[in-house]
Amino acid sequence: MEKLRKVVNEIAYTRDHTKSPALHRSLLPFLTIASSLYGVALQIRRSLYRSSFFQQHRLPVPVISVGNLSWGGNGKTPMVEYVSKFLVDSGISPLILTRGYAGGDEAKMLERHLQGGPIKIGVGANRAATAALFFDKYGCVNPSSIRTFFDQSFQHERAEARTISEKLGSVILDDGMQHWSLYRDLEIVMLNGLDPWGNGNLVPLGPLREPLAALERVDIAVVHHVDLISEQSRRDIENTIHGFKKSIPIFYSRMVPKYLFDVKKAMSRVALEALRDATVLCVSAIGSADAFVKSIRMTGTCYVDRLDFSDHHLFDAQDVETMRRRAKGLENKSNSKPIIVVTEKDYHRDPMILKCVDSYTVLVLCSELQITSCRGTGADGFKSTLVRVVAAKFCVSN
Repeated sequence: MEKLRKVVNEIAYTRDHTKSPALHRSLLPFLTIASSLYGVALQIRRSLYRSSFFQQHRLPVPVISVGNLSWGGNGKTPMVEYVSKFLVDSGISPLILTRGYAGGDEAKMLERHLQGGPIKIGVGANRAATAALFFDKYGCVNPSSIRTFFDQSFQHERAEARTISEKLGSVILDDGMQHWSLYRDLEIVMLNGLDPWGNGNLVPLGPLREPLAALERVDIAVVHHVDLISEQSRRDIENTIHGFKKSIPIFYSRMVPKYLFDVKKAMSRVALEALRDATVLCVSAIGSADAFVKSIRMTGTCYVDRLDFSDHHLFDAQDVETMRRRAKGLENKSNSKPIIVVTEKDYHRDPMILKCVDSYTVLVLCSELQITSCRGTGADGFKSTLVRVVAAKFCVSN
């Protein structure tokens, strides 16, 4: 199954299949049919919501959706964390709603980063029902108070410290772009700058969860991994976005490595300098392994090898043995003991299994999303745009 997932992923990001391996070409007819059926189902579902046959639930507080158009590697969950911290700094207690997909690695990562603070995290496929439980428990801020808050001078360079209420003042939908059952006041789409559209087809033939025309309903677009792409690639992405909606403000983000920790000592902090001049084996089961590997190389390593699995893959004993063999091969080649580095998502999927990689140090890379200054935009502009759009939609509708 893992091999099949890798093949499908390779097909999704290949634009010309004339020189593809025979296995890839043999799967194309089946993937094409499946992609067409998915597209039809998507259109029917969207039409049912547009005609109000399916009702959208409207929550009593502003709803901010953070989603994507293609699978994996878009920085969606780090952006959810970024927005939630911004709201807290501004005096609003947010509720993050996530479905807990594939073992809930993203939800676990959010809980680890945000535990002990005013941010609440609700996990469940039925997000309206999950939100109702949290509103019953904590209450919600009165809509008139929210309007007053957004009417205040919120676009200052530095927000004043505010006393935060336990009552919920906003909801953030993690992976919310295709979750149409909840009305949202702001739609943020995250795009993987390294390859945002793949071959341009819908899943499973391509990586797109919706056609690119879905950009027409987006309020803010964020190009992720901007530090790893060329100026021309950035311009091409901008032109594609504005080809569907000229008014979309575009911002740019990157992941900034902060520190590492040992899988056997989760509370430890290891400086990034530990990787300097070291031989490293990058092991990951994420949507954008290229970005992870590039960030490790930028720490000043001597040599980097990689072992990639499909997104959300759950490591097992056989995978651990594969890691051990690959590390042993690197050790024999370099005459030095390599360090195995994994991502936080990989760690949170199963913290125990990675402790079984005997004889080698396994470190977890912890990174933080940063809105970068690019083409006249930056963090302040992103925050002010977020507030302006939410205020314009929520305050009018309430």
